[in-house]
Amino acid sequence: MSILEKINSSADIKALSRAELPALCEELRRFEIEGISRTGGHLASNLGTVELTVALHRVYDTAKDRLIFDVGHQSYTHKIITGRRDQFGTLRQRGGISGFPKPNETIDDAFIAGHASTSVSAALGMAKARTLQGADYDVVAVIGDGALTGGLSYEGLCNAAASGEPLVIILNDNNMSISENVGGMARLLQAQRIKPGYTSFKKWFRNVSSRTRWIYDLAHSVKEWLKSRILPSNVFSDLGLYYLGPVDGHNLVQLENAIRLARDLRKPVLLHVLTKKGKGCPYAEAHPDKYHGVGRFNPETGELAPVGMGFSDKLGEFLCELAEHDERIVAITAAMTGGTGTECFAARFPKRFFDVGIAEGHAVTMAAGMAKQGLLPVFAVYSSFLQRGFDMMIHDVALQRLHMVFCVDRAGLVGSDGETHQGLFDIAYLGAVPNMTVLCPSSFAELHDMLDYALFNVEGPVAIRYPRGGESRYTDCVMSAETVLREGSDLTMVCYGTMVNEALDAADKLALQGISAEIIKLGIVFPNPYEQCLASLKKTKKLLALEEVCAAGCIGRCILDACAEKQIGLCAARLLNLGDGIIPHGTVEELRRDYGIDADAIVRAASELNGSDLVET
Repeated sequence: MSILEKINSSADIKALSRAELPALCEELRRFEIEGISRTGGHLASNLGTVELTVALHRVYDTAKDRLIFDVGHQSYTHKIITGRRDQFGTLRQRGGISGFPKPNETIDDAFIAGHASTSVSAALGMAKARTLQGADYDVVAVIGDGALTGGLSYEGLCNAAASGEPLVIILNDNNMSISENVGGMARLLQAQRIKPGYTSFKKWFRNVSSRTRWIYDLAHSVKEWLKSRILPSNVFSDLGLYYLGPVDGHNLVQLENAIRLARDLRKPVLLHVLTKKGKGCPYAEAHPDKYHGVGRFNPETGELAPVGMGFSDKLGEFLCELAEHDERIVAITAAMTGGTGTECFAARFPKRFFDVGIAEGHAVTMAAGMAKQGLLPVFAVYSSFLQRGFDMMIHDVALQRLHMVFCVDRAGLVGSDGETHQGLFDIAYLGAVPNMTVLCPSSFAELHDMLDYALFNVEGPVAIRYPRGGESRYTDCVMSAETVLREGSDLTMVCYGTMVNEALDAADKLALQGISAEIIKLGIVFPNPYEQCLASLKKTKKLLALEEVCAAGCIGRCILDACAEKQIGLCAARLLNLGDGIIPHGTVEELRRDYGIDADAIVRAASELNGSDLVET
């Protein structure tokens, strides 16, 4: 039996001898590489935190103590050693375990984490709850240096430092987000990394000062003077956190000792740990950005399974084409250069490309400043990440009617990343932003024309929302607010984006049943008086709205409101959407099927609708 086969809890980790730990870490790495090669997932980040996770479980009991991961894409080792080893083959698969911490999977997962910079705030809340309730457990947060580009992390750090709560913050410093880190904090941490002598000095100081008070007072003064010489700038100490480190994140003895020391200080402590993203896997070490999040791959060579051209790739291509002819165009991303397809823009126009780190709110307001001064900023961002910039979209952009373009990537279902990343709320929140125009391309050609239209033919803020992945059956290009794709007389189907493909497939199947469905494709969802939709509904009296979004603020409800205002009486209506928008992981095809918005579900709804005399919403 391997060592890993005996591990199902923190207690099992504690029962191992120190001599067994390196072999366990090696087994964990092999297990993760083999498993992720079959399911896809986050590879490099997990390989880099194997020793750190094992050391944390040597010190803490995660069934009682609260271990909070930041983002959580580095929690695979934690999952494997807390009873989910045998389920690892279901990672990110429909019905399987999540790629992020999920409290409903096990008590060992303390807090859901799919977005960055949240861990310190959540950990401080748990620490305060412990104090108020008189409970007995420890709280530790693991935050990556990439997450320190996000403003929320500083709000948490400042408050934690002032709180006095016993709390350990592990700074997992690998010099990477998904891409290489940017900004002033990245430079400061680099300075910390090259001055490891401070850690040795601090250990010596504690040994000396623990004996006699007068020695402590003298040594403390000397320590503060030396610290200013060895580390002239330590923002964490200046905030009021007790700083320890840097510590080698792949040395288990050092890690365990440092974590125990941090815990036993019983105050807000920041432990600075240096790790290597992709550790132990040559191709992941060499290209940590490429192997951050991967699909299936060859575990021996690292060769990735081929992936077709997607909307993100096309966005980068089209943006470069337009920027070639207009120097006002600038591109902004929030630590997602590769994910948003803007790598080519960064290469061709480096002075006009800005990666601001994990700082979506800042990106929006910075773009607003650029727009105010006459540039044409394009912010490429995932739908679920743009949620973090909602206030700035209203206050800094919309109120001044500034012209900038939001390229909202991963709109709709994203699949295996699950509920933290599904882009199902953007129609609701974009529709609430004053003066916002929202475009929804259904094909690559429409993305091209809509980007051109958004940059040069619209006033005020514009959002172009498009899905993860590529185009499908529909590859035409119609640049209009509403288009009758297919005429019919029995019912009206309204759709936008790539849901048009499901509508076309469903209409074909309905025709075989003798049901004539009229398909209205929306190219602009806001602002839109829905005139062609209303004209069609006057004829058919039946509405079937097809949307890959949450129910709140959906376009189907907007059309029903328009019908009421125009006093158009409907005999039946169905709004097919994704309800509250909390949708777990699985493939997009599986999720469309299981949540009733694929072609077969549309056929069933249309058949029922065609024989119904009741309005159902």
